[in-house]
Amino acid sequence: MMKYRGHVKNGVVVLDQGSQLPEGATVHVAPVNGCSRNLANNLRKLAGRARNMPSDMARNHDHYLHGIRKKK
Repeated sequence: MMKYRGHVKNGVVVLDQGSQLPEGATVHVAPVNGCSRNLANNLRKLAGRARNMPSDMARNHDHYLHGIRKKK
């Protein structure tokens, strides 16, 4: 998979000079600096807040949320 660099300008991703993609191309965009660290810090603030959960909630969350058969 080719990777291109760019930046956000006025809310739009602008590719660095010389990089071109065809009109309508589907792309994946992931922030490189700072943003993922902020997400991790925000999620860390929520860690340990759930109360009164079953002891196997981590292993069987799909069972409790969607009714899927429990894992042993």
